[in-house]
Amino acid sequence: MSLRLDTGTLRIIDDEREHVASNYSPLPVVIARGEGSWVTDVEGKRYLDLLSAYSALNFGHGHPEILAAAREQLDRLTLTSRAYHNDRLGPFAAALAELCGKELVLPMNTGAEAVETGIKVARAWGYRVKGIPADAATVVVADGNFHGRTTTIVGFSDDPAARDDFGPFAAGFVRVPFGDAAAIEAAIDENTAAVLIEPIQGEAGIIVPPDGYLRAVREICTANNVLLIADEIQSGLGRVGTTFACDREGVVPDVYLLGKALGGGILPLSAVVADRDVLGVIRPGEHGSTFGGNPLAAAVGLRVVEMLSSGEFQTRATALGEHLQARLADLVGSGVTAVRAAGLWAGIDIDPAVGTGREVAERLLARGVLVKDTHGQTIRIAPPLVIRATELDWAVEQLKYVLDAS
Repeated sequence: MSLRLDTGTLRIIDDEREHVASNYSPLPVVIARGEGSWVTDVEGKRYLDLLSAYSALNFGHGHPEILAAAREQLDRLTLTSRAYHNDRLGPFAAALAELCGKELVLPMNTGAEAVETGIKVARAWGYRVKGIPADAATVVVADGNFHGRTTTIVGFSDDPAARDDFGPFAAGFVRVPFGDAAAIEAAIDENTAAVLIEPIQGEAGIIVPPDGYLRAVREICTANNVLLIADEIQSGLGRVGTTFACDREGVVPDVYLLGKALGGGILPLSAVVADRDVLGVIRPGEHGSTFGGNPLAAAVGLRVVEMLSSGEFQTRATALGEHLQARLADLVGSGVTAVRAAGLWAGIDIDPAVGTGREVAERLLARGVLVKDTHGQTIRIAPPLVIRATELDWAVEQLKYVLDAS
């Protein structure tokens, strides 16, 4: 099936290609408006958004409470830099620390910044608290990881598209198979400062580790005086039916890395959250960001934390996730080879006889459903947590139609 694009859409896409670097390969749709779980393109066609900007839009497009918080703050103050205090950062940090059960928050902007900050904190802790010799600290990471696109981070990726032609890379990382706690234990030595993992791997295709994996990693880190850093940038803040994916196994990491949905789908906001004995190792002048902790982002983040504190969105993600998973399971063997899911987050492996993940995503686009492919044969579903069960049913029917018609 080939997509027939309107002239206006083609013109906008061509103009973008003329002046924007080709670091993405977007689906051929030009979105102009969004509300809740739906978006509208420049030609007036509506689509059900099942990607949520990779979980940045957990609360949907234009959630009225989040917009109200942003509008109120826009009229007051947007930026001071951290050269001065502002009246929004403290309340936001206190609320986020409480949500995480931790003491301190270090605010940044993007998820990659949060990961880079977490690595710096782990190394400083390793030298200043654990006593690792200078420049010898290591961090254990997992195969299939996706933590961002900076040169440090892609240096410990095993994805050629992320790594190739971007070296030389920073030393100090040891990669082991994801889901294998024994491999983590074997990789730890006296110079290991931290283990950095996604509780559920998102970009890899919603890879859920075996039951007990996170608990075992927590025990290993505690026994070896190693920090457990959980990258909850995609998996956290209600996505999987719990506030954090680590909650599924009752695990509390030493460090949370948060982002995406923390900014309410309005602006970039990320954070590193930990107790004082860990995050307190950072001293004035050693780390920062001009926009990190700005009052506008803090006001929005505070509203997001308040919304999560009610538990409403976690409950919705649990119930709707079970509903979605049951519907998707019916497709296995009929154009789908496997489904992996946690809450309202699913990876769907497409039978190569049907087409690639990209081809299926384009066919769904033609039927008014937005998803995104990854790693060739997989499409990802991450609907806004405000979606309705009837909308999920409709989306699955569109997927069934696309699979049957292939």
